[in-house]
Amino acid sequence: MVDSKQQWKAWLYLSPAIVLLLVFTAWPIINTLRMAFLENYSGLQEIGGATFNFGIGNFLTVIKYKKFLQCLSNTVGLCITTVPISTILALLIAVALNSIKPLQKILQTIFFLPYVTNSIAIGMVFAAMFNIIGLRPGGGYADTWGIINLAIQAFGGEPINWINAGSNYGPNIIVMIVYIVWNALPFKILVLLGGLQSINKQYYDAAKVDSTSRTRVFARITVPLLSPMLAYVIITGFIGGFKEYSSIIGIFGENMGPAHDAGRLNTMVGFVYDALERDFQGRASAAALILFGIILLVTLFNNHVIKRFTHY
Repeated sequence: MVDSKQQWKAWLYLSPAIVLLLVFTAWPIINTLRMAFLENYSGLQEIGGATFNFGIGNFLTVIKYKKFLQCLSNTVGLCITTVPISTILALLIAVALNSIKPLQKILQTIFFLPYVTNSIAIGMVFAAMFNIIGLRPGGGYADTWGIINLAIQAFGGEPINWINAGSNYGPNIIVMIVYIVWNALPFKILVLLGGLQSINKQYYDAAKVDSTSRTRVFARITVPLLSPMLAYVIITGFIGGFKEYSSIIGIFGENMGPAHDAGRLNTMVGFVYDALERDFQGRASAAALILFGIILLVTLFNNHVIKRFTHY
């Protein structure tokens, strides 16, 4: 422990970090709580001298908003779809990488590259891959397609309008699922690969002596011993999934959907940003607290369920 006479030095060294935490973490949280319970709060109106009543009007306004359920359903739908898919794929890839000794470091670097790449830039690339390049004069789609539709045509299929005006909700969601899963893989692979490399090799040696099949080794040794890391990536995956926003902007732009149906793919975070742009800070704060409550409940539920299957 630090000598009581020298504690001032410890506080002095910690003071820059403490000040930054207070200014950029503690105060925004406190201010969000304050604005959420000031009905119809607007920062510009407050500067002009307006006063606001304390109440839960902002929460009721958010819940009654006609597109709130759509934002919530998009967010929940993307979460419950992408988290299991990305976790299973990451586990399989991590196991494969762990068993490949040649070029392992190079392959790890390749798989990790999306994690350090700007998500907006990646979204623009995916938009080009799924996009229809142009339209014929007078209507109809052009014969020039993105790489995905070219691949579909190569196998004898019909091109699909994934993200352009006139596209359906199903293709839009498929594009988002593919993007989010691909973007989530690097971090999960890194965590699971680190967990695999820390497993005691004696378990595998014993299984080899008993001529245990690879499937049984995977199910009875690898997965149980990797369960703490799996629990971590699942919980953080749901937390990140509920905050999904930049990927949709990258692919569909500020409309958060095709031009003919703006806002079709809007999420809870997008709802918060929309409210902020319209100077409805009270509603944005209320929506942020609702999102926080949902994430908290989902995290507690996941933690309760996963705890039963986690072996430390």
